[in-house]
Amino acid sequence: MKKEYKERYNEWCSLADNVTKAELLDIADNEKEIEERFYKNLEFGTAGLRGILGAGTNRMNIYTVRRATQGLASYILQKGEAFAKRGVAISYDCRHYSEEFAWEAACVLVANGIRVFIYSEMQPTPALSFAVRYLNTASGIMITASHNPAKYNGYKVYGEDGAQMNTKDSATVLSFIQQIDMFTGVKYTSMQDAQDSGLLQVIGEDVLQPYMAAVKACVKNPAVINEMKDDLKIVYTPFHGTGYKPVMRALTEMGFSQVFPVPEQAVKDPNFSTVKSPNPEDPEGFEMATRLAMEKDADIIIGTDPDSDRIGVLCKKDGGYQIINGNQTGVLLTEYILSQKKNLKPEDYVVSTIVSTNMLEPITKAHGVKLYQVYTGFKFIAGIMKDHEQNPDGGEYLFGFEESYGYLPGTYARDKDAVSAALLVCEAAAFYKKQGKTLADALTDIYETYGYFLENTESLYMEGIDGMERMNAMLEKVAENPFRTIGDTQITAFRNYQEGFRLDYVTGKKEALSYEPSNVLYFELSGGGFFILRPSGTEPKIKLYSCVVGTSYEDSQEKLHELKKAYKELLA
Repeated sequence: MKKEYKERYNEWCSLADNVTKAELLDIADNEKEIEERFYKNLEFGTAGLRGILGAGTNRMNIYTVRRATQGLASYILQKGEAFAKRGVAISYDCRHYSEEFAWEAACVLVANGIRVFIYSEMQPTPALSFAVRYLNTASGIMITASHNPAKYNGYKVYGEDGAQMNTKDSATVLSFIQQIDMFTGVKYTSMQDAQDSGLLQVIGEDVLQPYMAAVKACVKNPAVINEMKDDLKIVYTPFHGTGYKPVMRALTEMGFSQVFPVPEQAVKDPNFSTVKSPNPEDPEGFEMATRLAMEKDADIIIGTDPDSDRIGVLCKKDGGYQIINGNQTGVLLTEYILSQKKNLKPEDYVVSTIVSTNMLEPITKAHGVKLYQVYTGFKFIAGIMKDHEQNPDGGEYLFGFEESYGYLPGTYARDKDAVSAALLVCEAAAFYKKQGKTLADALTDIYETYGYFLENTESLYMEGIDGMERMNAMLEKVAENPFRTIGDTQITAFRNYQEGFRLDYVTGKKEALSYEPSNVLYFELSGGGFFILRPSGTEPKIKLYSCVVGTSYEDSQEKLHELKKAYKELLA
């Protein structure tokens, strides 16, 4: 029988360390807070753990980290001695307790006889993915909550290919975790004993130098950088996170001399004191960067999130700076890469997600290359890369991206990389500046060539204990009675990825989808756009994605405005 939340609370008050006990005793009279912290275990999903920091089974703390790591250790050990000997790579970001959680994980792994490679200081998520591949480890752990607010932290698990662990293996790790008692079921050794064990190796430049070499190898046109390196002015903000050193290093080593970091945001700060949210998708975070850009007359502004796997871009336009959103950046980079690549083959390929812009279809078709569309999450993009490695058809991976500001231009890692993306964005900006154009001009050229695609992403938050229930109820209601129209917009087909079918409203034909089941509802719109509902895998919210195609930018804006107004009425 499951323990009731109050029983769990009392157990922690009895068995936890003194600091944790003191935190719990402070909420002794707050029944709602006790219930919220203990009504369940923090869920280990396909991306690992993510939650609010604090004491409790439904919080990120040393006990939930240790338990998850013991589950991972058990998974690794059951796969045999040779697999376990390969060890685990660990990295962490700038957040509260990130370094502590990284070392807690290391101490559990060493206690289980598993070798550990841990970075000497905070490093980006892509550097962790690279380390797994470069060191040929069995797994990897990244301590980060990506771009979430400061009160969060997380624990992402990577497979031996350097991608976030797949669904099947994550389920196996979860099955081990569920058998482990938080206090008595974890093997653990002290940090000093871990360091003295011979099983722990601190890594740094020995891995970072080849990582940087791989990043710089993503450059498509070194000549244009060499020509424009002193002319292109770049403002950069790392939002207090891990991107500062590697992004500055990549840009300066490639020769860019006019790079201006935002001083206040170039320092480590787990509170992210200068922004409301350390998310490059949030325009507010770029206020300081924009002021500096105006002062320096910069051509572009780039910003990376705390673990430097996502990047935001702004470019000069009409005396100010225009946001280039996630889809637009992906389109710009895709067109730039394909236009610079010589001798493209029909087997060469680009990978994106089903919720990203439909503009990739005409772009890849025009260049004569394949387009694969996968579920949200870079592990699915990595899955296509892995399939091609295991079943080579001569095709080359060209680029992968998802609309949520994540890009990967090379095969050295299996997760999105804002370091290489930053370098590529600056290269493209240099290329177009040489032609007398900004990135905004280049984007206009792309619209005029391929069509005026315009996208929007927003979220419906459903906080609290019953948040997941309300979220699921809404999705079930829409799935049972799928829309036929959204306002004046006709829907031509409905895809239910959970049930695995596509229903064509025009012909009435029902076809199977070749995807694993996932709770995604996809409405194909007349004219080539879409409207999608998808629950977040890490937060209590439903994400709403829309895409329209117009005859002009203004026409697309009007269509998108009307679509948003209509679907909000439907979902109210």
